[in-house]
Amino acid sequence: MLVGRVVGNIVSTRKCDKLIGSKILEVRLIEEGRDTDKYVVAIDSVGAGIGEPVLITTGSAARLAMQNPEAPVDAVIVGIID
Repeated sequence: MLVGRVVGNIVSTRKCDKLIGSKILEVRLIEEGRDTDKYVVAIDSVGAGIGEPVLITTGSAARLAMQNPEAPVDAVIVGIID
């Protein structure tokens, strides 16, 4: 799992049919409580917004977090951190 902060939206005019209706966000990763220069593009599954700290799962676990487990994703936001 990764921790990050949502910094932007990704807008796509064309995308895989299995991703239609999914919100794609740019997330800046946080390590040891500090922002890094690393970013991840992740599908939002919880309704996160810009500026919110989030929890991200990657790999095959990310696909299982989606409503359609056959969607071609590698990173999914699965929680908003309080």
